[in-house]
Amino acid sequence: MRTRGYLGEFELMVILAVACLGDDAYGVPIARELQQRRRRGVSLGSVYAALERLEEKGLVSSTVGEPTAERGGRARRYFQVTRQGLRAIRETREVLTGFWCQIPNLEGGQRA
Repeated sequence: MRTRGYLGEFELMVILAVACLGDDAYGVPIARELQQRRRRGVSLGSVYAALERLEEKGLVSSTVGEPTAERGGRARRYFQVTRQGLRAIRETREVLTGFWCQIPNLEGGQRA
């Protein structure tokens, strides 16, 4: 039987940022999106570590772009959410929504 590996908080935010950014999903914009939505700093290293874990799990894939002069001849690594990643996002949303709906003090939760 296959066990489900639900996404942790930071991995979920990273994969959601990748999905939101679409074709522009590479390290710096992903970190910027996370900082803006979380309203606190995030290290680029932690973003890349999460992206690596997500890629190992098959939830995101990456491609390397063309080298650019502005980056000293280095290429950007672009990320995309895989079908498996979309499925993991949906499953995580369902589990979390199920919990949130059971909390009476939250909007949309059951009333006592």
